[in-house]
Amino acid sequence: MQGQIGLWLDWVGVAVFALTGALVAARRQADPVGFIILATATGIGGGTLRDLLLGIGPVFWIADPVDLVICVVVALTVFFGHPTFPVRAGDGRRRRVIVWADAVGMALFAVTGAERAVDAGAPAVSAIVLGAMTATFGGIIRDVIIGQVTLIVSGEIYVTAAVLGASVYVVVRAISGDALLAACLGAAAAFGLRALALGLGWSLPRFPSDTPKG
Repeated sequence: MQGQIGLWLDWVGVAVFALTGALVAARRQADPVGFIILATATGIGGGTLRDLLLGIGPVFWIADPVDLVICVVVALTVFFGHPTFPVRAGDGRRRRVIVWADAVGMALFAVTGAERAVDAGAPAVSAIVLGAMTATFGGIIRDVIIGQVTLIVSGEIYVTAAVLGASVYVVVRAISGDALLAACLGAAAAFGLRALALGLGWSLPRFPSDTPKG
């Protein structure tokens, strides 16, 4: 991917994920520190795990704190901008904003995470796994912090969409050699599947409960 475009995509992904963290903090009526913690954990959590597993050092936000600054700015903007920002909207509307913003962040991080893994020399399968982890782990950390059931055990098509996006990126890049085309198609595939799942109510089958009915 062209360097500057890839950098911008990464920053947008960080900002969108940080926004979902801040909106969750708003639902919990957190203080500014809580906003910053949730926004930062969501925005950079997945990328941090990816870099640690790849053995890349220092981790991206330590080498260049721009991503960290983005998370803090987004968190404080949502906290102090609540009179004009729709964080006081009805819970249903706010949840929709979180879910769709999360879908955008997931799609972007699926391809940027896979790209960083490919550029680091990871095999195709490993790059796909790391792309999916980059796209989902920040949200998992966010949900664990607030004690909420994470999407990975809820039956929702979320990790599956991230795997699809990362897979499309890796395959298209390997065939065409065009990282930008691969990123566009991968992000579109990830977001498209997630959007269809949300719009049509698709979900993965879940293991049946042992609790007897009736």
